[in-house]
Parts: sequence; C-alpha cells; structure tokens
Amino acid sequence: MSVAFLGTGIMGAPMAANIAKAGLDVRVWNRTRAKAEPLADVATVADSAAAAAEGADILVTMLADGPAVASAFEAASPASGTLWLQMSTVGLDWSDRLAAAAEKAGVVFVDAPVLGTRTPAEQAQLQVLASGPEEARPAATPVFDAVAVKTQWLGPAGQGSRLKLVVNAWVLALTNGTAESLGLARGLGLDPALFLETIKGGGLDVGYAHVKGGAMLSGEYPPAFPAGLAAKDARLVVEAAGEDVDVAGAKAALAHLEATVEAGHGEEDMAALYRAVIKER
Repeated sequence: MSVAFLGTGIMGAPMAANIAKAGLDVRVWNRTRAKAEPLADVATVADSAAAAAEGADILVTMLADGPAVASAFEAASPASGTLWLQMSTVGLDWSDRLAAAAEKAGVVFVDAPVLGTRTPAEQAQLQVLASGPEEARPAATPVFDAVAVKTQWLGPAGQGSRLKLVVNAWVLALTNGTAESLGLARGLGLDPALFLETIKGGGLDVGYAHVKGGAMLSGEYPPAFPAGLAAKDARLVVEAAGEDVDVAGAKAALAHLEATVEAGHGEEDMAALYRAVIKER
C-alpha cells in the first residue's frame, strides 16, 4: 500500500516517518523541500504534490490550515478512488469544503484530525479522531495504527473536526489558566512555582499544566505546538461556537496568543502566551 504524505512540519515529519517505519511505501512532499529532505532515508521525497500523489493508494494531508490543505489537494490531483486521510486541524467550514472537493474528485474522504504535539507524534502516541465512511476503515487503519496509540471512529465525516474543536477549547483554556495562575502568583509576590507544587499529586493535578507551566517558569519555549498555530486553532473554536456558546476561556487564550504573535513570538510554543499574561514583550 502506497501513501502520499503532504506536509512535513513539526507534526507531519514524524508522522510520515512512523508510517514508513511501519512498512508502508511513503512518498513525502512539503512546500519547503528542505523540511522533507530529512525523511529521505525512510521515504521518497517528491518534487511536487502531484508527483507524491501519482499512483498512491492513500493521500494524507497534515498542513497548517484549510486553505493550505485545499491548495495541496488541488495540486496533488489524486486519482478517483484514492483514500484521503485529512489529518490537519481545519475547523468546521473547511472540513465541509474539503469533503465537497473530495466528492467532486471521486476521492474517499476521511476527516481525521489528531490530538497531540511534537513528542507524541515522534513516539507514535497520537490520538486520531476519525470520521468518514465505514468502508474506509480497513485501508485507513494501518496508517492510523502507525502514528497513534488510539483511534476513535465517530461517524460521518466532520465529526472528527467537531470533537477536535471541543478538546482544543479545553487545552486552550487549561494553558491560559495555567499562565494566569502563575502570573497572578508572581503579581502577588509569591514564587510562581508554588502553584505547580501545590496542585501536584492532588485532585486538581493535570500533567499538561506541569508541561506548559514548566516552560513558562523557565522562559524557554521550544515549539511543541507553535503559538501561531494555536492562535489559528483558538479562532476556529470561537468561530464554531458562534453566538450559541460563550467560550470565554478560548477567547481569553486567543487574545493572549494574538498578543504573543504580534510581539514576534509566533514560532515559539503556545506556552509563550505567558509573555502576554505577565505583559512581557
């Protein structure tokens, strides 16, 4: 089974590598070829999206946003009958648009965003939120098993993107809440580390708070998930909620992430929103 993998960034590169290591024939493409070259030992680096997709049984997209995915899909022009595993986080509107593009092209569409950041991607410990036709499951399973510790099948295409937004709302609120608690401790003259020490091992403990909180306390933000992409995800949550649900936590995270990006820190990890909380530029 051959796989065309489009998008070899922070998440895509380790995902493509793990698919290749699982024994599948993988051809990779990235707009900036230099980001795909490190995969040359395990996969074929294609000069174009079309070259990667030619003759492939499965097309995987792992790109920044809906427009990038749509552009890559159009350029790839996969053959009718190809299985398309769309694993990027694109939100509701773009998920529907991409499904329509797949139907027009005669391509089988599975909406399958993932939960996890750089390290889980490297360790093949992601979670896949898959949604699409039942008949796509047998062919999709080897790809999902190669990158994930868990795959949930959620029904018709689009359900995966919906659940991804739900989880992202929680992640954003948790990251922003951790930043605000650490910032408040600092503002009140306390050692901010006391907050993490206090919740550790108790009913309020959350491992993710220690991961992101540790970065905030160190002031070092190597990108597990860049602030710029986190801001995009926060906008998707706010847009999806519309007027029906007050996602105040996501809105607060978005405001801090946008300030972080505007200050020139968009390539740093999303934990860098702490800079905006404590008004550090």
